[in-house]
Amino acid sequence: MRHHTRTSGRHLPLGRVGQHPDIAPARAPTVDVARNRIHFWPMTTRVTIDHRLAPPDQARHPEKAHRPDNPIQRKPDWIRVRAPNHPIYHETRALMRENRLVTVCEEAACPNIGECWSQRHATMMIMGDTCTRACAFCNVRTGHPDALDPGEPARVADAVAKLGLRHVVITSVDRDDLLDGGAAHFAHVIRALRAAAPGTTIETLTPDFLRKPGAVEIVVKARPDVFNHNLETVPRLYPTIRPGARYFQSLRVLDTVKMLDPTIFTKSGLMVGLGETRPEIAQVMDDLRIADVDFLTLGQYLQPTVKHAAIDRFVTPDEFADYASVARAKGFLMVSATPLTRSSYHADADFAQLRQAREKQLMATI
Repeated sequence: MRHHTRTSGRHLPLGRVGQHPDIAPARAPTVDVARNRIHFWPMTTRVTIDHRLAPPDQARHPEKAHRPDNPIQRKPDWIRVRAPNHPIYHETRALMRENRLVTVCEEAACPNIGECWSQRHATMMIMGDTCTRACAFCNVRTGHPDALDPGEPARVADAVAKLGLRHVVITSVDRDDLLDGGAAHFAHVIRALRAAAPGTTIETLTPDFLRKPGAVEIVVKARPDVFNHNLETVPRLYPTIRPGARYFQSLRVLDTVKMLDPTIFTKSGLMVGLGETRPEIAQVMDDLRIADVDFLTLGQYLQPTVKHAAIDRFVTPDEFADYASVARAKGFLMVSATPLTRSSYHADADFAQLRQAREKQLMATI
């Protein structure tokens, strides 16, 4: 939801209010990221955002309320997106509300929501909107989640069928409160999708199932086409950025999937700009290749609110291109590395390329 635009279609940098010469500081509309609201002043034609005008909702992130503020940095010119104003965007949003579904696009304040929803691509977030973890980078609500909704798999499947998706990404909050971490619920959703939309390929973006023995096996048995689990950052930064997780548990999840079913594509993602070094990123790539991960995504970390982890730096597009070259040289079948890359960004097109890359690889061995 970090967007700027003008009716002329020219893009404006994200995260600045009243700083562009064409915008009157006192009359700029603002987006309240913490509450997902857009505020328009009369006669304006522009949507902008100022995180400073939207103090973090203590009910949404109570664990972060006591932390000192990390000022939101000005975004560079290469981080630009359109505001969500396409009619199909509103149709997609209405369908999500009609089916009472949660999307990570909204909950995580994804910068690509306008583009994706305008193409009817939405990443469903199952098992509620409240996470049992408190990662320093994440905008999803933290707290005590509600009980699982047994009707959710059917509603997800119905929405996917109505959208006519070729490929769907199903993710979730962490559910440490459940004995299996929600693995059986993932399996129920996959089976419902196979019944309602048999032509749709399915990608699961799962939690790490920490201390949930047998959970990965439950999801793999349901046979998603892609099993995605994000490492998010380098091991050194886990204590501050992803304190509730363990790096080697995340690697173990991906490795287990391949051992159980080598035909399932595996995928993982990293954020950069949190203070990691180039050698650390290269080591994570090597670790993922040892686990035989097929697809790597890398994107720029964007700070949701002043209470979240600060951005160390903005990685340039040239650096992303270099990271992509290194990753391909290490043997990944598919790499997506741009400032605005997210796990499910262009997932449908990427899956088609991923499948082609595997076929090409298999042909080369004959």
